Amino acid sequence: MPSHQAQLPLSRRGFLLASTGAAAALALTTSPATAAPAGGRRPFGRFGSPSARRTPQTLYVDPEGRGDHTTVKGAVTAATGTGWTLVLAPGTYRETVAVDATRTEATWIGATEEPRDVVIVHDNAAGTPKPGGGTYGTTGSATTTVQAAGFTARWITFANDWLRADHPDITGTQAVAIKVQGDRSAFHHCRFLGHQDTLYADSMALTSFARQYFAHCYAEGDVDFVFGRATAVYEDCHFRTLDRTDLAAPPYGFVFAPSTAGANPRGYLVTRSRVSSEAPDAAYKLARPWVPSSDTTARPSLLVRDTRLGPGIDAVAPYTNMSDAFPWQSQRFAEYRNSGPGARITVPENRPQLTREQAESATKETYLGDWRPWKESC
Repeated sequence: MPSHQAQLPLSRRGFLLASTGAAAALALTTSPATAAPAGGRRPFGRFGSPSARRTPQTLYVDPEGRGDHTTVKGAVTAATGTGWTLVLAPGTYRETVAVDATRTEATWIGATEEPRDVVIVHDNAAGTPKPGGGTYGTTGSATTTVQAAGFTARWITFANDWLRADHPDITGTQAVAIKVQGDRSAFHHCRFLGHQDTLYADSMALTSFARQYFAHCYAEGDVDFVFGRATAVYEDCHFRTLDRTDLAAPPYGFVFAPSTAGANPRGYLVTRSRVSSEAPDAAYKLARPWVPSSDTTARPSLLVRDTRLGPGIDAVAPYTNMSDAFPWQSQRFAEYRNSGPGARITVPENRPQLTREQAESATKETYLGDWRPWKESC
């Protein structure tokens, strides 16, 4: 996503302290928040071990060498084809990982069932120089990239800890924690940590309406930190906006920036969730539409319903333009039955609302069709 104008660096201390529990969630310099079982005898919890393999297509990953692989990338490389499960022992996996389109129906499990314990993190930004020349760009900055259909992750933290303060010479400050492009991609009890462009919920092509589901997840950031063109449902999720000491005045950033293809009838659905903030009241916009240069026919779609919007959201003008050529009023933004100080309707024309009849069909079932990821068990 485009860099925010006049963005100045945020200190590393500011990043780690910017949200409650962020340092523990990243676990970058300390041991996991929840210790492994006594003596480390069962680093894979209830999910088996290399000597008691859950299925022939289960691989165990442990940075201390008690599994089949010490890195997630190594396990993904070994798991060719379809239907593999990776069980990740507690630890910080500092690496970039890509699941290409051939590795379908993959499942990743955080062994302790606590996402703070299993962290996949790296620190590339869009403007980071690449070996051999050029820069990574937004897509290339992703710590984790998932292109395969049928991907499921549980109890894992996906993070990008690139910081503006560390690289004042870099203007491309987008730094993606995860880019998800595959259809039927589900994330349960996961965390997504970063600043700009944290969670990239996208698709493989303009004509590909990838369906994605995020349940009981946590995402934090500042600029456009949930963005892309997927058909994505966020249910019972928590979105946290970070404080900004580097800006003189609001807006500090934007929570959502969908780029839904014009032919796609549905974009982002946020339901039964909440938006909180470390920033001053009204410092953040709820959303702005992203109409990328690669698809000027996009009509970004966002529905936020039955969700609590905290005081960090600008209730008077919760939406704004990314480009004046594509005003938000011409896009597909709507709300329904939200609560909290950030949901107060003070200027009705700035807060389009669904009718009760419209809301009856605006559900996760409608958005995701015949796919029912909330019924999946581990």
